[in-house]
Amino acid sequence: MKPEFRVSARVAKPVSAVFDAVVNPETLSAYFTTLGGASAPLVAGTTVLWWGDVPVDVAEVIPDSRIVLHWDGPRAADGTATYKTRIEMNFTALDGDATLVTIAETGWHEDVQGQRSAYINCEGWSQMLSCMKAFLEYGINLRAGYYPSELNGEPARAPLVDDE
Repeated sequence: MKPEFRVSARVAKPVSAVFDAVVNPETLSAYFTTLGGASAPLVAGTTVLWWGDVPVDVAEVIPDSRIVLHWDGPRAADGTATYKTRIEMNFTALDGDATLVTIAETGWHEDVQGQRSAYINCEGWSQMLSCMKAFLEYGINLRAGYYPSELNGEPARAPLVDDE
């Protein structure tokens, strides 16, 4: 089975506000990349840092519609990235000034490392959508203390995996 996933959430805000909550580093840093922040806006052809040291390559930005990113896939036991995965975010206007956000991540190798990483990232993107919804609709930062590592001031990270 190919390791890939798609997660979605309805956010009761207009597409422009929801899209901005992802591309705007100040807003993204308020609910998702809270430790270390986001270094710059998402602009096609650039690389930004999330959480202070995670490079995110911005491949495509279509305002109020779609964002395509690439970032490092699984890290080997020595900490080096083995390849990049592709993240596609789509923003669809719904009735009542609401937005459906769909995030899909693909490109993992079909091995144990790829399966583990896809599973972990599926959890992370689902959590991102929940935090975005709570922040935009109610002004609540769910991310604070969400992961135990963050209570110690360390961003949540996927564990290193041994070559298998």
